[in-house]
Amino acid sequence: MAGQIPDLHAEARTGTGKGAARQARRAGMVPGIVYGGEADPLPINIPFNKLLKKLKEGRFLSTLFNLKVEGQEDVRVICRNVQRDVVKDLPTHIDLLRLRRTSKINLFINVDFINEEEAPGIKKGGVLTVVRPEVELNVTAGDIPESITVDLAGMNVGDIVHISDVTLPAGAKPTIDRDFVIANISAPSSLRSAGDDEDEADAETAAEE
Repeated sequence: MAGQIPDLHAEARTGTGKGAARQARRAGMVPGIVYGGEADPLPINIPFNKLLKKLKEGRFLSTLFNLKVEGQEDVRVICRNVQRDVVKDLPTHIDLLRLRRTSKINLFINVDFINEEEAPGIKKGGVLTVVRPEVELNVTAGDIPESITVDLAGMNVGDIVHISDVTLPAGAKPTIDRDFVIANISAPSSLRSAGDDEDEADAETAAEE
């Protein structure tokens, strides 16, 4: 949803070319360009420290941002390239692509698990093992889901949740073709240990025979 899209603050850059870019870097900014959509390219500067923090948070290239530039209308963007210093590996330039509401993009969407208390396997002491806490989906920029939901009601020990078991929002589809696992309910460690002991006993008996 729009309210969940993080803001990315920037300021319009008046000059263009290498000289203006160098001046921006000396002032603690990272120069960039916003392009695409139905508007002209917009040169921008982003505070170095704020950009570096977002980069360290991970998945910057697959995160949709609400770009806020003073004097400009807010616009949804996604990063298409971050140029880095070859020695220090720090950002030196950023390219942002404007998105229409109808644009299709790949984003990681959180997975919510509900009704754990109604899962017989968990009541028996089973453990919910989450393989994918988020799933990469191809979605429409104007209709991004906050999350997808996995209903655990009725699940027993040994049951597995695949992506095909989940009802996805209209227009969304996984970026991976295969029917991958999202989560499962595994046996309690005590039961697994008991099972291992029985396996070892059976193996010893077979060896004696």
